[in-house]
Amino acid sequence: MAKILKLDPHVADLIAAGEVVERPASVIKELMENSIDAGATVMTVEIQGGGMTYIRVTDNGGGIAPEDAETAFLRHATSKLRDQRGLEAIGTLGFRGEALAAIASVSRVALMTRETGADAGISLSLEGGVVTDRAPAGCPEGTTMIVRDLFYNTPARLKFMKTDRAEGASCSAAVLRCALAHPEISVRYIRDGKEECHTPGDGRMDSCIYSLFGREFAAGLIGTATEADGVRVEGYVCAPRAARGNRNYQFFIVNGRNVKSKALQAALEQAYKNSLFTGRFPSCVLYITLSPAAVDVNVHPTKTEVKFLYEKQVFDGVYYAALNALQHETGSAEVAISSGTQKTIAAPERGKPQDAGFAKMSAEEYRKSSDPAAGQAARPQKKPAFYGAVGKNLFREARSSDSVRDSGGVLYRAAPTRKQEEPKGDAPEQTTLAGMPEADSWRLIGEAMDTYIIVEKGTSLWLIDKHAAHERLHFDRLKAAGGETMTQTLLAPIVCRTGREDTAVILDNAELLSRFGLAAEPFGEDAVALREIPADLMPADAEAALCEICELLKKGGGDDAARADGIMHTMACKAAVKAGMKTDPAELRVLVKKVMSGEVRYCPHGRPVAVELTKNTLDKSFKRV
Repeated sequence: MAKILKLDPHVADLIAAGEVVERPASVIKELMENSIDAGATVMTVEIQGGGMTYIRVTDNGGGIAPEDAETAFLRHATSKLRDQRGLEAIGTLGFRGEALAAIASVSRVALMTRETGADAGISLSLEGGVVTDRAPAGCPEGTTMIVRDLFYNTPARLKFMKTDRAEGASCSAAVLRCALAHPEISVRYIRDGKEECHTPGDGRMDSCIYSLFGREFAAGLIGTATEADGVRVEGYVCAPRAARGNRNYQFFIVNGRNVKSKALQAALEQAYKNSLFTGRFPSCVLYITLSPAAVDVNVHPTKTEVKFLYEKQVFDGVYYAALNALQHETGSAEVAISSGTQKTIAAPERGKPQDAGFAKMSAEEYRKSSDPAAGQAARPQKKPAFYGAVGKNLFREARSSDSVRDSGGVLYRAAPTRKQEEPKGDAPEQTTLAGMPEADSWRLIGEAMDTYIIVEKGTSLWLIDKHAAHERLHFDRLKAAGGETMTQTLLAPIVCRTGREDTAVILDNAELLSRFGLAAEPFGEDAVALREIPADLMPADAEAALCEICELLKKGGGDDAARADGIMHTMACKAAVKAGMKTDPAELRVLVKKVMSGEVRYCPHGRPVAVELTKNTLDKSFKRV
């Protein structure tokens, strides 16, 4: 066994830095939290090159005494904790005494600070955690920290950094979360010489939200406040119409700290359980206040995750705060934020969508459908079905010479010709629900709950999940084509509010997404505009598909083939017919034929697409045997 040696202090510092400083955004978070703990009311954050080359945080807080300046950069040196009893009720954001030491060990740092009321301050320079210069300095009251060349001495960490766009977006998100948690502090953020946001610092939640997210986001919010069992919850949740395609706009601030919590997330979404479509998520900015002794913030090095002593009370607080807001929202008016004030605005009218079915008709079909003399026989009843291009791409077998599409995009059987009207021979024909001759060994009986296709074959009854089967057909088609698909150019682009970090991920992978028919362009700092989408994807599903693909890209790992498969899985799922949708029997027949022939057995996620119930099983259930 190798001899055990004590690590060099500098190496130990580099290892410890890996827990606290993951990327430039981690540096910004730690420095801003120090400024907040120092009592700052005004703060300026500036970055260049995604934060990798330059970060500057300036505040007007209490400053650091000259004799403490060097001590502040030692490991486990802190002014916020004195003994173990202080861990029982932590009231500050930073307390571990690791942040400055970790930052200094992997960068070049310059510090300028002056205590309130002091005649002069001090400047300090460090490189790799070692002090290289110290001198008195004339500077404003407060502290300025400059961090340059992050990870310059740890190339192993440097190679894992993302593009400047992605790292810059992460820094922007860190500033936003910190500013949002403290509306009483005026925060100014400058990125590559351009001011991105500036909060007023007037202590009002609504004006802070408006300045950070803009009018559109603020206009969809509803104010709420509840207090019970020592837990106070106040802030804003979104109206159901303003729900989003991801959870990026869910902000929970616990005792002034922006945290991640699955319990709080679940509480919020439980309140919206009967108000949102599948794939839509509520957004919120909720400030939760409780006793410091009832929350443990010392469970993660970056302090972004917390544990609650009484989790049920906190869960109930968030749940009832959101539920209360939703119950008080009326159909005719909503509480919104505009220009930093609350006002009541009329809800937009929800008119019936105009029928644009004629856009899918041939000229002759349109003349027949518009001619009153043609009667109802020439125009079959319209039924919702697969989106137009789906039938075009997948149901070639059902597209025979006597099959056409009506104005709703439904594949149906035209009236039989004279030659087809009288079958030859005396043997009765087995027919499907659609009235089409059945040449196979199975019989399509119908559909249950607009979800499961019922098929009889021999002495068995088969139940087929139409969504799973259709999803598999889509995936196989995409796989065979290498992911390439027909696209539709949109007359009006779909604007997806994906958040700063996700927007950067999407734009960094724009070329990959274009291979799969998604043409994304930047639309501000926190949104993208989709100009093209796959022809078989409904526009209403485009944002959800993009958000799911973005989550896949953020996870990283795997080779390009694995990532491509994941994207194709998502595209196939979103383009497939959904459970609960009405489907034309002719289209059901195509799905059944694929399944019963054994061509389709499992969906792309591995779920079975069909379940067999034998006659013997049914007889036993009815006690016939």
